[in-house]
Amino acid sequence: MKQLFLCLCGWMICSISKAQDPVSFVNPLVGTASSHDLSNGNTYPAIAVPWGMNFWTPQTGKMGDGWAYTYDATKIVGFKQTHQPSPWMNDYGQFSIMPVTKRAVFKEADRASWFSHKAEIATPYYYSVYLADYDVKTEITPTERAAAFRFTYPATDSAFVIVDAMDMGSYIKIIPGEREIIGYTTKNKGGVPGNFRNYFVLLFDRPFTVSYLWKDGTLTKDLLEGSAGHTGAVIGFAAGKGTQVNVKVASSFISPAQADLNLQREIAGDNFEAVKQHAKDAWSKYLGRVMVEGGSDKQTATFYSCLYRCLLFPQKHYEIDAAGKVVHYSPYNGKVMPGKLYAGTGFWDTFRSLYPLLNLLYPDINSEMQEGLVNAYKEGGWLPEWSSPGYRNIMVGNNSASVVADAYLKGIRGYDIDTLYQALLKDANNEGPMTAVGRKGVQFYNKLGYVPFDAGINESAARTLEYAYDDFTIYQLAKALKRPQEEIDLYAKRCQNYRHLFDPSSKLMRGKNTDGSFQAPFNPVKWGGAFTEGNSWHYSWSVFHDIQGLINLMGGERVFTVMLDSVFNMPPVFDESYYKKVIHEIREMQVMNMGQYAHGNQPIQHMIYLYNYAGEPWKTQYWVREVMDKLYLPTPDGYCGDEDNGQTSSWYIFSALGFYPVCPATDQYVLGAPLFKRATLYLQNGKKFTINAVADDTTNRYVQSVKLNNRFSHKNWISYNELQKGGRMKVKMSAVPDKSRGTDKSAYPYSFSK
Repeated sequence: MKQLFLCLCGWMICSISKAQDPVSFVNPLVGTASSHDLSNGNTYPAIAVPWGMNFWTPQTGKMGDGWAYTYDATKIVGFKQTHQPSPWMNDYGQFSIMPVTKRAVFKEADRASWFSHKAEIATPYYYSVYLADYDVKTEITPTERAAAFRFTYPATDSAFVIVDAMDMGSYIKIIPGEREIIGYTTKNKGGVPGNFRNYFVLLFDRPFTVSYLWKDGTLTKDLLEGSAGHTGAVIGFAAGKGTQVNVKVASSFISPAQADLNLQREIAGDNFEAVKQHAKDAWSKYLGRVMVEGGSDKQTATFYSCLYRCLLFPQKHYEIDAAGKVVHYSPYNGKVMPGKLYAGTGFWDTFRSLYPLLNLLYPDINSEMQEGLVNAYKEGGWLPEWSSPGYRNIMVGNNSASVVADAYLKGIRGYDIDTLYQALLKDANNEGPMTAVGRKGVQFYNKLGYVPFDAGINESAARTLEYAYDDFTIYQLAKALKRPQEEIDLYAKRCQNYRHLFDPSSKLMRGKNTDGSFQAPFNPVKWGGAFTEGNSWHYSWSVFHDIQGLINLMGGERVFTVMLDSVFNMPPVFDESYYKKVIHEIREMQVMNMGQYAHGNQPIQHMIYLYNYAGEPWKTQYWVREVMDKLYLPTPDGYCGDEDNGQTSSWYIFSALGFYPVCPATDQYVLGAPLFKRATLYLQNGKKFTINAVADDTTNRYVQSVKLNNRFSHKNWISYNELQKGGRMKVKMSAVPDKSRGTDKSAYPYSFSK
């Protein structure tokens, strides 16, 4: 079959016939045409293996700039080891490498080189670019904790490699006799203890002819070792035309010896091509858990580019010591601890569909992540809600409860669930050391049933709605663990706290004061205030576990669907006064031409699927396809807002398959409309589940009938257990909606009130 092949600019369709290979469809440059003011993804090309401890990326931004690589940049200043989950969170433990010729320079402005996307190859496992100012080709290929670099130089007696350990405190040592550079960087933007270091080692395959050391603004020849605020090294070689200098690089958060061990264990015995093949094989293995057929090249490239983003974060934060034991440097207590740990995710984003995707397709990986949460709790005393690598004080909610509960309820085992459950109880009933850990305002929430608008706690309505859903997930887990009935009943009661914020006059969620009166004045299109990066029209649907209860509050199914329709029918008006400026999330809603529907941010992403709960599933089918077709592309501007560590991508993966996890911690996925003629899930238990869409093309977006293993299904959902058994779902598609299918209440998905 004809396949898409990534070359040069990263997005070209070449007439190459080859066996289906999902890796060849991935474009790591998707989402990189972004800025502080408008996000088309806010991504960078992560050259990595799935969930690797270290990523690498070309660096076009200045040291410390969260926008490390942007598509419209014209110069590269280095190739950076990165652990950055988001430009808003910024990076930690970063250092960079840069080849130059002509002069031994160090500063970013001096070493920067023009480049072109026409001379750039970006794949998940291999990156190459031509540095025009130096006539040097740079190539990178990764392992979990190491990477191989290959620099191809012109004929020159002045070929150099720069190693920049960056500022905030760093150390460099050049060891010419060993052809080695070692050092550490402390560069970070928070979430680390005072003793945080990323130790690195570089091993070259050619002897050095000259060396320089950089210390706080001064480059000194033949100085071999130094520590300062900002250190780095420049080493030189003699080169004939086409001379290749190979560098093997590894790092460790634990020690210099562990960095060297990581290098020896992962990369020392392989040449560049062998490392490249191993990295490609890793991506083929994990991307191959889903094989899609029958879509256009653009759709297939979008699908696998999204799946690639789902397999990056959180990163492994653990290493294997000399005795073969799994250990990690703890960003929670600053000690080297036993066991696994992952870092780099925000549950406010990823509880919605990224973790449910891991539970479906990669349960072995999420088992490790759950073990990591056990260790995080033991070492820090709280579960992280945003880790990068340790606690970060950003966003709201207590959504670790959803991540923990959904994994266990989906049958994932191999970790201490009892400790995690105790962590959920602690976090649900206490304020943490920062507002984004535990539950800010919990004393009000547990007494009044909501966080008051007038209690000096920002985004109170968003907190209340998410706490109520999180209580539902604790209730579900408590039942599974056979906890005392009194405890189960408590969280069953608290999960109904969303009702306190429902305003009958507007039929929307609204901030409420301590005395029980509603916040006034009330503008439902005002962003912020009672809500988090959204308005009431976005957050009023955040009753994931009890949509029937929300329908009842609104006045029945007809009113409910009219309210859903209104999201798309309204103009994209907004009130930005809380932020005192138009934040990028507002602008992204405004420019997408879908009314108040703000898919570029997470709170509303499940809303399209709610028509299934009210007898109009064909509207879900229509809008799901509209969003997939219009808001996702396999191009540098391919997202409609922040990608956010796999969340916006996992929405597309689920939606393209034809179902979505509206309510994690239940076993149901709500049906939409499959995008591909065939999609095959290769499940970890050895079973295979195939989704066939009959007569599926751009005009056939409506579901006429569903057969599950040759038996007609009238339901608007499919269960996790049905998928895990393997089999086949056959979906007959049509160009016109079938307004009789899925309209009976017996077809509706789970709601607590039912």
